[in-house]
Amino acid sequence: MQAKKLGFLLSTTTAIALAGFSTASHADKDLLASMKSKGGATAAIASAPPWAFVTPNGEASGYLVEVTNLALQGMGAPKLAPVLTTFDAMIPGLQSGRFDVLPGGLLITEQRCKAVAFSDPVTAQQDALYVLPGNPKHLRGYGQVANASEVKVSVVTGSLQEIYAVKSGVKADNLIKVPDIQAGIATVLGRRADAFIVGQFSVPDPKQKGVEVVVDQDAPVQSIGILFRKEDIKFRDQFNKQLEVLRSNGTMKQLYTEKYKVSNWDTLAKTMKLSQLATGCN
Repeated sequence: MQAKKLGFLLSTTTAIALAGFSTASHADKDLLASMKSKGGATAAIASAPPWAFVTPNGEASGYLVEVTNLALQGMGAPKLAPVLTTFDAMIPGLQSGRFDVLPGGLLITEQRCKAVAFSDPVTAQQDALYVLPGNPKHLRGYGQVANASEVKVSVVTGSLQEIYAVKSGVKADNLIKVPDIQAGIATVLGRRADAFIVGQFSVPDPKQKGVEVVVDQDAPVQSIGILFRKEDIKFRDQFNKQLEVLRSNGTMKQLYTEKYKVSNWDTLAKTMKLSQLATGCN
């Protein structure tokens, strides 16, 4: 029954979005034309399920990918053509023109807003520590880690968690940088780190992977947005209008809560605009 409901919502979204195709004439025509000429929107993807990942047959998949593809479809743009990369290479690749769009899972920050144009938020989460079952060192959050010289934590290189850990006082010798989420979990399972810090929903089925999740209750609520170049801001604005369609007809909620099993829709529903998350972002 749920699958039928989801299919109906997606069909409805497609019809509404395609009906709004004429609005794309107000978007950045150069980017739209470039996407069409290539037959796809070149997108940087790291391995970050359930948000975004590349399947064995080379297709982009995940919540962020589905939301982005539906919004692009509503603008008359082709779907994402994924390129596997690392998080720290995403923004430089976007700025250099290697990528058209970044749906891979970067959090909205004031510093990043100086370099790129974010969409309105499409997720909401706090940071969490992924630890061995039973949480043997009784870890709770950044502050405790910073004050424990014997505790080592891993973070994804270039992530907001890396920046926040340093600001919180975690010493360089206690910080292990990894290229992706899988590598972070491996540092814990291999006992090279006492915890891997990442967003609270960024590791699907943590028990099956041999870890448990401890949400840092003092960490701020953060959100992921879809990234575009500053010169493509008109395209971004039209993209945001398509996101509003997906919110208003229930498709985004259906994907978020039922297909991808993310449990805090009420938090996301209160965080719908970019300006709520970072001063100076527009």
